[in-house]
Amino acid sequence: MIEVKRISKCFGRHEVLKDVSLSVAQGEVVCLIGPSGSGKSTVLRCINGLESYERGDILIDGQRVDRDGPDIHRLRTRVGMVFQRFNLFPHRTVLENVTEGPIYVNGLARAQARSEAMSLLDKVGLAARCDAYPAQLSGGQQQRVAIARSLAMQPEAILFDEPTSALDPELVGEVLAVMRTLAADGMTMIVVTHEMGFAREVADRVCFLHSGSIVESGAAAQVLAEPQHARTQDFLRRVIGK
Repeated sequence: MIEVKRISKCFGRHEVLKDVSLSVAQGEVVCLIGPSGSGKSTVLRCINGLESYERGDILIDGQRVDRDGPDIHRLRTRVGMVFQRFNLFPHRTVLENVTEGPIYVNGLARAQARSEAMSLLDKVGLAARCDAYPAQLSGGQQQRVAIARSLAMQPEAILFDEPTSALDPELVGEVLAVMRTLAADGMTMIVVTHEMGFAREVADRVCFLHSGSIVESGAAAQVLAEPQHARTQDFLRRVIGK
């Protein structure tokens, strides 16, 4: 469904992605792991058209992602994104945050958008807080609203950019539980994460990035339990004592 073909990306003279290739099938969960600054988030931002790339191709169901192309807005509705910092509208209620995209982008009738949003908020355990504002919610609750907001656009895939890194440790579990449910329901997901337990349990594949390149990729159990590359081994030793 998603094909990343030998993309390279520079910020000024610094090459942050070097010949990165990645294919993700429908219903597959792929976790990107690696040290900070290795290019993980930039891969997601290129897939979603938030960043341009100098070389290579990114295809979604065969259609090229071009940040400046006429179809970029439609492509973004097909591939949702959940960020580290939630990015909710602070002056909108939880329900309004979830319904604005379907109403103003997809042209959905307000009553239908509200009904579907309430079902999604129930799915993430927050229907009772539909009239609250983001500032009245915990970080974990805000992130669950952000997931519901992404789902409201009925995406074919969702990109998660370190969705738990801004949360207090006791709130991480509630967000990962929602993501586990999405994976079990067959949602195509690419997840940048430092949560190795989640990657081991949920991911079909794990890709380890170092200095802008994927240096190891394979089944989650193999990469996390028996990494072959020295850089992967060193990273996992530091993170989980492997």
